[in-house]
Amino acid sequence: MKLGTVLSYVAAVSLAATMAQAGTSKMDFAKVYEKECQGCHGPIHQGGVGADLRPKALKKKNKQMLVDTILEGRPGTAMPAWKSKFSRDDAAGMVDWLMNWKNTVELKLDLDQIKKSWKKLADREALFKKYPTPTDVKSVKDIVFATERDASLVDFIDGTTGKVLSRHKAGFAVHVTVTNKRMPRYAYSISRSGRLTMFDLNAPGQPAIASVQVGQESRGLAVSPDGKYVMAGDYNPGGAVLCDAKTLEPLKVYPTSSVIDPDGNIGPSRVAYIADTPYAPYFSFALKDGGHVYIVDYSKPDFPVVGDIPNIGKILHDAFENEGVDEGRFVYVASQGSDLMGVVDLKTKKLAAKIYTGPGTKPHPGQGSSWYNDKYGQLNATNSMNVGDVVIWNMDNKVVANVPTAGGGLFVGTSKDTPYLWSDCVLGGPHNYNKVYLINKQTLKTDRIIEVGKTKGHLIDAHTGKILQEWDATQYQTVKGKQVSSKISKETLLTYTAKHGPKVKNPVVPRLLHAEPANHGKWTFISEWTTGRIGVYESETGKFVKYIYNMTTPTFTYSVEHRQEVPGA
Repeated sequence: MKLGTVLSYVAAVSLAATMAQAGTSKMDFAKVYEKECQGCHGPIHQGGVGADLRPKALKKKNKQMLVDTILEGRPGTAMPAWKSKFSRDDAAGMVDWLMNWKNTVELKLDLDQIKKSWKKLADREALFKKYPTPTDVKSVKDIVFATERDASLVDFIDGTTGKVLSRHKAGFAVHVTVTNKRMPRYAYSISRSGRLTMFDLNAPGQPAIASVQVGQESRGLAVSPDGKYVMAGDYNPGGAVLCDAKTLEPLKVYPTSSVIDPDGNIGPSRVAYIADTPYAPYFSFALKDGGHVYIVDYSKPDFPVVGDIPNIGKILHDAFENEGVDEGRFVYVASQGSDLMGVVDLKTKKLAAKIYTGPGTKPHPGQGSSWYNDKYGQLNATNSMNVGDVVIWNMDNKVVANVPTAGGGLFVGTSKDTPYLWSDCVLGGPHNYNKVYLINKQTLKTDRIIEVGKTKGHLIDAHTGKILQEWDATQYQTVKGKQVSSKISKETLLTYTAKHGPKVKNPVVPRLLHAEPANHGKWTFISEWTTGRIGVYESETGKFVKYIYNMTTPTFTYSVEHRQEVPGA
């Protein structure tokens, strides 16, 4: 496992283990595992969304069964089929490598080392004076961030027109982007490779103005509502890093290399979600493997941990906060190993409830959904990874509805401008992951289904099966941009053209995920992972508007305007 320069280490990984091969395979198993597998199976193979892959857990498994699982995937779970990228020898070699893997590396957050990676990429103060208002859009609230996973890009798009404004190399698999709610001209991204980057949305081309390497693998990100601090969470080494939101100067680290898990064992823990809240001067974050949530008070000297809520459940992941009365007081935390949503009360700093989502569901709310229902009052919802089920509960933490969908999903979202919850089925397999369910927020029934085929897209009335709209979904080859150097910042950009390439000869089933409100609620963006485009739909009706082409595995979109209104986002 390759170590980043920001990390201290106790011992080196064995090169023999790293480069182990089987048969004719020339695959670098450690590199492939780090890029493709550890997000679900963990940096030390301890499991999470995916199974425990440590030698002790694998020794009783049949090797050929494991090879077949790699090649064919596992239906009803997040495990995809890798046969398009792995030969049988590759899969056999990966199994051998996993069965003989030794954890010889102990990583620990080191503030001094992280500070050495802190870089100033542009003069923030000079840009602040030169560009008091946005140059590329009427308002920074018009901007939508988009992430292109396999291209390591974060893009900025005019959410009112669909025009791509700029594309920035910001680390492998940019995972989350957030905006500074006090100073919305500033935006931040965190990549799975641990790179935290800050952008100025007012300046031409939205230049990166600072970066810092906070870890080797990262996920969560949040900015304090007062605009002073940004916190990033690491999977490897486990912990969180607090930085100055104006400069990205690292201020404090919160290591989680030795914590007690729900079974009483002591070991390292990844940090999953991180959220700010309008309710109090707090950040909260989940110890994924430890089953705890920590609360940090950033208003106090030295930014202490003022709350530790244990025993929430196994494998904590993402989270969202309540809206309405006492907005941001309650954090709904997904425990994917215990199939529940833990309810953390930031006022009492205690666990208020556990909401069970059903056996084997593995809740994954993503951005989550919170809205007002005329019958039940304020409601909240999560998607389920392993089954097609949207779980809805009230403020008494009682489940009031389970809405079936075509397959396991990762994201369910809404806004005040749409009558629907938009739920993807991205883990539902090729026959179902091309659908997004539009669930009526009042009746709690599915009203419409967006279904995109290889050549045509359809908006379907879920009650009658009638096709309400059909559109051309012809797939085109992606026109790749060229790498160029920014004229404002010390960063690498990728050019963009709106003209798509020739038709794809063998189109694939589109894989739809992550619906995000844009254009001040008029549109909803949906990423199409397998086709390299983002679909734009009317938020009020679900009708198709147009495509934004020439993307590489587009994954997440984040609207500045929408995220300004959502607590903790």
